[in-house]
Amino acid sequence: MQGLRLIFEFFKVSTQAELAYRANFFIRFLNAILNLVTGVLSLTVIFNQVDSIKGWDLPSAMALLGVYLLLAALRGLFIGPSLESVAGMDGEIWQGTFDFTLLRPVDKQFLISFRHWRVLMLFDLCLALGVLGYAIHLMQAELTLLAVLGFIITLIAGVALLYAALLAFSALVFWNSGFLFTWIINDLFQLARYPVELYPVWLRLVLTWIIPVGLMTTIPAQALSGRLSWQWLILTLLFTIGALIGASWLFRQGLKKYTSASS
Repeated sequence: MQGLRLIFEFFKVSTQAELAYRANFFIRFLNAILNLVTGVLSLTVIFNQVDSIKGWDLPSAMALLGVYLLLAALRGLFIGPSLESVAGMDGEIWQGTFDFTLLRPVDKQFLISFRHWRVLMLFDLCLALGVLGYAIHLMQAELTLLAVLGFIITLIAGVALLYAALLAFSALVFWNSGFLFTWIINDLFQLARYPVELYPVWLRLVLTWIIPVGLMTTIPAQALSGRLSWQWLILTLLFTIGALIGASWLFRQGLKKYTSASS
């Protein structure tokens, strides 16, 4: 309960700070609409020419786009802003102000994961849910309860994988504060908007098992379209648990490596 109260307070303070500038509202809304329109139009143009690509038809590709937009919205809503305030450009580690975070009587991983929110990303979140709803409408004739359940489970796993990846790359800054490791995951995440089967084998392996941005979006979309086997479902869940444990361990090791700005 204490954690939920803190998250509510973090959200309230972030909302007050962001809504202080009216232009932010219109810029965020326009950007969300552009992301939606360009994504949906590109799929419409492609699948007006072909029926499927590597086994992906319009409904399943639309589901993948919806998952990508949803993860991007959640990343922009709280995961990215919180972690980048520590490990990003002008972050606390680079500035030497991380000492104040360490002095607060709260679990450090919890604190750096939830304290900053960009509430206007809720626009993007709503639009992403709309794309997912449209994808479900397109495939409703073949949609099953088992597919929906698998989708929910793998979607939660995708969010957890995104958080684990961002936490791990943020933790690397403790070893080299001059290199912005989070930029790597920022660029690679763009590749997650396309099915991982479209990439060469070597890149597919990287995007699945090393920096699993492809796993975050492709697996939930496959689950929704009924193309995901139970073996892949179990493997994804085990990999997600391992990624969360590994990222948390790496962060704790980074804390031990951190040298106080006052020392």
